[in-house]
Amino acid sequence: MVIGVGAVNPLHAESLVGQVQTVTVVRGDTLWALGARFGVDAATIARDNGLALEAPLPLGAELRLDNRHIVPSFPPEVIVLVNVPQRMVFAVSGSRVAAYPIAVGRASWPTPLGEFTIVSKETNPTWDVPQSIREEAQRAGRSLPRRVPPGPANPLGAYWLGLSVGSIGIHGTNAPSSVYQAVTHGCIRLQAGNIEELFGLVQVGTQGELVYQPMLVVVVGDEVFLEVHRDIYRRGPRDPLAYVKTKAGELGVTDRVDWDAAARVIHERAGVARGIARRPGGSPEDRSGS
Repeated sequence: MVIGVGAVNPLHAESLVGQVQTVTVVRGDTLWALGARFGVDAATIARDNGLALEAPLPLGAELRLDNRHIVPSFPPEVIVLVNVPQRMVFAVSGSRVAAYPIAVGRASWPTPLGEFTIVSKETNPTWDVPQSIREEAQRAGRSLPRRVPPGPANPLGAYWLGLSVGSIGIHGTNAPSSVYQAVTHGCIRLQAGNIEELFGLVQVGTQGELVYQPMLVVVVGDEVFLEVHRDIYRRGPRDPLAYVKTKAGELGVTDRVDWDAAARVIHERAGVARGIARRPGGSPEDRSGS
């Protein structure tokens, strides 16, 4: 599921994708499965709906789900942007940008950063298991083959986009609930429908970039949005509030921000865009879903 398609200007300026919506629980839904599909932390869904994180979801229950995300700005020559701590990939198509939730490398096996090009495109790929991963499995008492053919047991899913950086790729997965988590060996996973769509948007030679931005600020109309994620690789700003103040100054909205609200969003680290504009007679979140 693409979580949003937003308009961008020719310089790929920051914008907002996603929405506040109501989702009805169906059989098989869990907080983690919903989070993987929509690009929201399970803990955030639980907190926004007054639920215990481990509690089962009643069939037919209606949940408020906010999956608004800030699209980072990126150079006009870059078509695919991966923001690792945000666990989102953005792809420009014409004058619009599509946004998809992803899984990224865990802290002990991080996804590399930097510019890249797409060097290969494969459907129904064979997984040539790296020796390092086979050795890791052996230490854990498991064995992995040297090669895994296409099929339901293949963790690459049905599509593979090879990148020029770090011997990694963007691919599908046979574990859809792992999306929107930091659990991989550096590669970038998407759910089946999303990788199929992204695969069709890019070509060999398409330029991209892997960035690390756990905090984002954007102005949309009268609202100021702040999005804060866990600093999974501990590479983010040492003083988060000072960072937000600097960004607000660059955007010319320092006087429009409710700084108590900004501090709460930083503390919460909900991983979605929250409204922090000062307004008389109401809290910042009163109009954030409008």
